[in-house]
Amino acid sequence: MARFLRGIYILWIALRYGLDELVLSSFRQPWLRRLTRIITTGRRLDAPRGQRLREALESLGPIFVKFGQVLSTRRDLMPADIADELARLQDRVPPFPVEIAVAAIERAFRRPIDAIFTSFERVPVASASIAQVHFATLRTADGREREVAVKVRRPGMLPTIEKDLALMSMMAGWVESLSADGKRLKPREVVAEFNKYLHDELDFIREAANAAQLRRNMNGLDLVQIPEMFWDFCHPDVMVMERMKGVPINQVDRLHAAGVDIKRLARDGVTIFFTQVFRDGFFHADMHPGNIQVSVEPDSLGRYVLLDFGIVGTLTEYDKDYLAQNFTAFFRRDYKRVAELHVESGWVPANTRIDELESAIRAVCEPYFDRPLKELSLGMVLMRLFQTSRRFQVEIQPQLVLLQKTLLNIEGLGRQLDPDLDLWSTAKPFLEKWMLDQIGPKKLWTELRDQAPRYAKLLPELPRLLYEYLQDRPSGLHRRQLEELLQAQHRTNRLLQTLIYGGVGFLLGLVATMVLLRLRLF
Repeated sequence: MARFLRGIYILWIALRYGLDELVLSSFRQPWLRRLTRIITTGRRLDAPRGQRLREALESLGPIFVKFGQVLSTRRDLMPADIADELARLQDRVPPFPVEIAVAAIERAFRRPIDAIFTSFERVPVASASIAQVHFATLRTADGREREVAVKVRRPGMLPTIEKDLALMSMMAGWVESLSADGKRLKPREVVAEFNKYLHDELDFIREAANAAQLRRNMNGLDLVQIPEMFWDFCHPDVMVMERMKGVPINQVDRLHAAGVDIKRLARDGVTIFFTQVFRDGFFHADMHPGNIQVSVEPDSLGRYVLLDFGIVGTLTEYDKDYLAQNFTAFFRRDYKRVAELHVESGWVPANTRIDELESAIRAVCEPYFDRPLKELSLGMVLMRLFQTSRRFQVEIQPQLVLLQKTLLNIEGLGRQLDPDLDLWSTAKPFLEKWMLDQIGPKKLWTELRDQAPRYAKLLPELPRLLYEYLQDRPSGLHRRQLEELLQAQHRTNRLLQTLIYGGVGFLLGLVATMVLLRLRLF
């Protein structure tokens, strides 16, 4: 019943703000335009369409607001008036009363707000779907004063989110049972993944931990700044962090006037994203302009300032390796290797013909190479890849949904910063270097260092384990230990072979070069 009532409310909001008229009026057929005039009779729809859409999404709650935030970054797909209004969802959702924020802070830390902060700005600097932010001055334990930002969770979020997620889960079940593509698309697993990330976003302790991890990962890159967390003042409902100063990344004119190199900023954004994804496997997954600023301070001019770490994506070593190989093959236009990777990973049936899949991927991707970002639509590429995936029964990977969403955000930001950016040539050197690190001496040393404790434990037992194994009487535990040791040894052998073959190839190439030079001299 709760799901049914929520569905009725969503329908009522859509009709109240004329979203049906907004959809139908985009068609050119005369009979649809006449239908639009009929269904809007008696309803006052004087406000601009973008404003109506934004207000409808705000009324429906945080999940719908986040959908609007994603759309706001895709100005290539949305009319300008709608994109401008949806951009207001990034940090200008109507705030809740400051008295509620103060009460939440005092309840979380069991102290009057004046005992925590020497000053507290009652007007929020930003207000979004999950929380709003106030600037303040914190009195630290050692008597110092620090400028901070105080993030307070919006009241009543959990019940609304639970209703929407229950409705989405029910609809996903319908899609899976009624659609021919239901099992391949895995809608219930996708909703479950979204459910997990959204509940994580409501816990500010988890968000603070995400920020701390990203801050450690990005330390030394000198391209990005991430605020410090004040752990004594972090609570599931309230989070206090270092105040960051910057200009929102979508205010390109202000950045240019401050002396920021916009083209370099676009390239640095690609580097930051690929570093988080492929080096760390831990990336900021809510990268709309409301969460990204750029420093204009003299000592950090042009550095990214990342905010809001409620949603982060993680990738396993297998996912990172698979994606990096795919990207590298794409950049080299080695479509056969892309097709082989899809079969090897089990994403397509094992009996799929490599040549047919290769040809289909080539037809999708080839038209978009050697084009600047303004002529490239990643959304269109994904759409055509989706059509291809349906033909070849490619299974959707729920763990990559956040990565796909973030890629769309990154492309939208890139279009605003530098429409002439060549995304392929910018990313290719990074990926090739990363792949070299995966098979070179650095990777060998890392593997040996990480496996050293396991070797130290297993090597003394190797003679006994081998004896028992040869006697064909190994216990389950001993068999598992032996297999574990052998697998580790195989990994090390592969790395050593790669290093040895690479070294031999280099020496042979050097010798050949010296012989050729001598022949030319004499």
